[in-house]
Amino acid sequence: MFQAGRHTILLALGFVFLINTVSCTKEFPPQTGAELVFRNGSVYTMDAVRSWAEAIAVRDDRITYVGTNAGVEKHIGPRTKVVDLKGQMLLPAFQDCHIHPPAAGLNYLTLPLYDLPSKEEILKAVADYAAEHPDAPWIRGEGWQMDAFAPSGVPHLRYIDDILPDRPVYLRSSDGHSAWVNSKALKISGITKDTPDPVGGRIERDPVTGEPIGVLQEDSAMELVRKHMPPIPLEEKQRGLQYALKVLNGYGITSFQDAIVKLEGNDAYVSLDTYRTLDEKGDLTARVVAALFWDNDQGEEQIPRLIEARKKYTHGRVRAISVKIWHDGVIEARTAALLEPYTDKPDETGVAHIEPGDLNRIVTHLDREGFQVHFHSIGDASVRQALDSVEAAQRANGRRDARHHISHAELINPTDIPRFRQLGVVANFQPFWAMADRYITELTIPRLGPERSRWIYPIRSLFKSGAVVAFGSDWYVSTPNPLEEIEVAVTRMGSDTVTGKPFIPQERIDLRDALAAFTINAAYVNFQEESTGSIETGKLADLIVLDRNLFEIEPEEISETQVLLTLLGGVAVHGDLSQL
Repeated sequence: MFQAGRHTILLALGFVFLINTVSCTKEFPPQTGAELVFRNGSVYTMDAVRSWAEAIAVRDDRITYVGTNAGVEKHIGPRTKVVDLKGQMLLPAFQDCHIHPPAAGLNYLTLPLYDLPSKEEILKAVADYAAEHPDAPWIRGEGWQMDAFAPSGVPHLRYIDDILPDRPVYLRSSDGHSAWVNSKALKISGITKDTPDPVGGRIERDPVTGEPIGVLQEDSAMELVRKHMPPIPLEEKQRGLQYALKVLNGYGITSFQDAIVKLEGNDAYVSLDTYRTLDEKGDLTARVVAALFWDNDQGEEQIPRLIEARKKYTHGRVRAISVKIWHDGVIEARTAALLEPYTDKPDETGVAHIEPGDLNRIVTHLDREGFQVHFHSIGDASVRQALDSVEAAQRANGRRDARHHISHAELINPTDIPRFRQLGVVANFQPFWAMADRYITELTIPRLGPERSRWIYPIRSLFKSGAVVAFGSDWYVSTPNPLEEIEVAVTRMGSDTVTGKPFIPQERIDLRDALAAFTINAAYVNFQEESTGSIETGKLADLIVLDRNLFEIEPEEISETQVLLTLLGGVAVHGDLSQL
């Protein structure tokens, strides 16, 4: 099926190329020649008609010509660097609409627990790190997978106590919604059987004794421990962000929306000064939209502080123009808000972090102040309430170019799918999760049952509805590599096909739509589609070169593709022009 579809696309594209090598030929006056010319390439422009070209020219930080090899000749001057692509693919650089770079970088520079499939391997990594850092007052790690503790997904503090009884340990899960701590950390934090669950969070307890067992669900519960931990120095956050930028540039990403940027607290999410410092040094190698974190423990009285942060930190390559509302949890921990009860816990539906009436009022106020709202909504009840709040804002304020977006949207009731287009809300999916890995098969589907599970990540349905669909990685939670994520979106299988067969195959999308979701559609979410997201004259030269043409390979090979070069405003931030 895929092979036949691929050849059909190629035949059509061949015809389109013959037409568009003429129709997409646009240029600025050559003047004294371009600084950089690419020719003999497979240039997929991502413009409105998805045209192809052979060559482009760049002067200063802008694209000055897109068209044929013959047409680019007059842009070549005595000082022009000319790159022969030899048929390699040139694309607009990727953009990520939901990611956590400062936290991800810091995680990987400390104690990363990602990709460790068993309890034993996780504990060994913790023990080894503690032995290598005998003076660390706290052991802080990130990335343990819930499926390592299936079917409950909940580890126990005694596992850590057995190896580290005398030093406090704080290990956050890969999805960021749970923290696993030991007895020492609970003692320092004063958490006992009598400690009530905080609003929007849960302290996991022994069902018989009521004693805490070492897992804290959701940010409000994690904060009970986190506030007792030593603060992270700004210099350490900067190193983490620089590491993250190097990784992202290597995967062809030059723009992103940081999905949680806190104004205060004790974690890497307090990052506005981190971004500003790197930007002032000229070391911020990406264009950044900061989604300012909405504190669910406060009300509308925090909005003036958000407005002030937007004014203070929006300059250079950083724009603090969005507000992140963390509205529910995750299905696997039964903290996502569902319309109907969990299949394996008929008395639970999860809880939204903000009551519907309050959410309507908050979103209306933020919309009136000109903020974009970036929702975290996993469960179908949370998705519906987010859509309802946007509808309420439009009734009160009138419709504007707000580009509110709902990230994750793991479970959507099919009756709500048309509302995304109707309300102009962007569906912001993390496509790497749309496969039947252990997380889905052992934790998610058993919580939902087969009927509801049909509507897990309905990406194609949203495209067909006419809604704008954009993609993000949620890195550190999963891979930041757009090419791996695109392969999953197209195949609904893992990048190494270990899942065996497509997960809900009717929700597969084609390569053209998957690329759009990581380029021009993502640029739309980030309010920069006029300057990035496609290869057109006048736009910024944010570009990538791949080692193969994605339209000429099998879908299962997309994740094997390498980014050879990444340009940000015409300047290489990954790769070497001389090596092409």
